[in-house]
Amino acid sequence: MGPDTRSPATGAAPATEPRPAAAARLRALGLRWDTAVVVLLIAVFLVGLGTTSGFTGGGNLAFAFNDISEVALIALPMTLLVVAGEIDLSVGSMLGFSSALAGALWNAGWAFEAIVPLVLVVGVLGGLLNGWLVTRVGLPSLAVTIGTLALYRGLASVVLGSDAVTDFPQKYADWTANTTTVPGTFLTYPVVLFVVLAAVTAFVLHTTSFGRALFAIGAQEEAAFFAGIRVKRYKLLLFVLTGLLSAFAGIVFTLRYGSARADNGTGYELLVISAILLGGIDFDGGKGTLAGAVAGILLVGVLRNLLTLNDVPNEVQTVVTGLLLVASVLTPRVIGAVIERRQRRAAAPRAAAT
Repeated sequence: MGPDTRSPATGAAPATEPRPAAAARLRALGLRWDTAVVVLLIAVFLVGLGTTSGFTGGGNLAFAFNDISEVALIALPMTLLVVAGEIDLSVGSMLGFSSALAGALWNAGWAFEAIVPLVLVVGVLGGLLNGWLVTRVGLPSLAVTIGTLALYRGLASVVLGSDAVTDFPQKYADWTANTTTVPGTFLTYPVVLFVVLAAVTAFVLHTTSFGRALFAIGAQEEAAFFAGIRVKRYKLLLFVLTGLLSAFAGIVFTLRYGSARADNGTGYELLVISAILLGGIDFDGGKGTLAGAVAGILLVGVLRNLLTLNDVPNEVQTVVTGLLLVASVLTPRVIGAVIERRQRRAAAPRAAAT
């Protein structure tokens, strides 16, 4: 047997374990936060069921989920980006720029089959610009993407002005319509696409070396670099993916509403960030699960739908979204601080006794 390490005064083990215990509790807190979001989602759903007629009808559910489909698509690469400790605030503007570009090209007589790949390439280039400024020039992503938020929205206005372009091909518009569902389900095709991409993203994030590298980068970028992880390359790829999915979301948005406008997607960056932070993705990076992010997306979508059915103005909905964003950032930190304080108080008497 090894030497007895108990305190001679108390016979108790020395107080050397509070930090690991606190870390374990904080990790458990992340899981409980995911659970809390799911519980809140169920609560909102039950409120809608009890107070709003037609809330659970197949048509309304199809509309509710399809209405959040663009946000959900953008949220997938954004989740990976935030896990890696970065953020992209230009996604709503890229959506609007993609919509405006698609409208301008359609108005100029381009075939829609040629418009889509060109718009996607523009999304890749926009993401590449963000990533290059962050990873190669060394600018903070918050500042960079605030600048490109204005840049891409300005380009949308230059391309299309104040005009609105309509009359897109019906066969493509039907694919994104709220009333067109996958046979045998109440899910629309954009929502099914999101489900497939979410499954792929979850697999990559939680079961592959690439996903583990993203968590390592978000937790401690310098340590990840010295461990051999290509930090800049990974971040650049994430910005490109975010630009690509934002451009694709712009196409879906344009077809679903049947209108290309320069102001399409205004404020969508707030919805995307609110959804993923509400789902427990830590703004500082290195923590969170895709399941939590999906729960946050669904919560934002169901809540928006419930407020719309009850004729709540868009301005009030924006206020509610902002409050959710504040709560999603503040609450875990407050709870974590309380846990740490209790750990220190519990450790102090044991340390004094030894």
